[in-house]
Amino acid sequence: FITWLLALYFFITIIFSLNFELYSCACARAEYEMENGECCPMCAPGNRVYRHCTEDTSTTCVPCLDSTFIDAPNGLRDCFHCTVCDPGQGLRVNIACTRSSNTVCEPLDGHYCIDQHRGGCIVAQKHIKCRPGQYVKHKGTAFKDTECAECSDGTFSNGSLQICQPHSKCEDLGLTEIKPGTLSSDAECGNKIPAGLIAGIIVPLVVTIAVAVIILFLKIKHTWALKTGNTFGSTFEQLYEKKHPENISIKNFCLFLCLL
Repeated sequence: FITWLLALYFFITIIFSLNFELYSCACARAEYEMENGECCPMCAPGNRVYRHCTEDTSTTCVPCLDSTFIDAPNGLRDCFHCTVCDPGQGLRVNIACTRSSNTVCEPLDGHYCIDQHRGGCIVAQKHIKCRPGQYVKHKGTAFKDTECAECSDGTFSNGSLQICQPHSKCEDLGLTEIKPGTLSSDAECGNKIPAGLIAGIIVPLVVTIAVAVIILFLKIKHTWALKTGNTFGSTFEQLYEKKHPENISIKNFCLFLCLL
């Protein structure tokens, strides 16, 4: 019997609690409560309250101004400011703001979203760039960063390739390897010049330059002797010829070239 009384007591308590809650929420779903406890009809999305209702008039609503919005039935005096998609945060406009909906932002090209809210992006970040020696394993998307991976031995990538390329085999191309390949660059191939060819070019060039210098020196000396009448050079030459008679033929040859 006592158990039944306790059950009845709890049942009555719950009923009174529900009645109190229903009484305290007197405004209907499409109404809002004013500070004095009175209920007024809500304004439609895209509008705000200009004047509260009275006993004789309904709520006066006005549209939100440009760059402001309200996206739900409301009893608000002010509209919300539209979100600005800041390029400095890596964002651009995906859906423009209206009186009844906020702006929806999306990442700029080459960026991915790192913070989302209600279907839009709040902050975006640039995709990372793979370093030389790495390849792009997975390209970045609007919601995922780029994924890089290391090249294996014998291959290379400058960081922008989606697959590492094998080093060129100079021997297969009939060429000589000038510089070996690395993880970030290909091997350099070229035709190796034979040593005999290099000698055949350099030696005649050196001899030609030497002869030209000697001829030029003798011409300048001869011209200077004619202008100044200096016999010191002739006396010195005679002494030199007595000590080195074997060089007379070379001198005569050079003088012959000068006369030419």
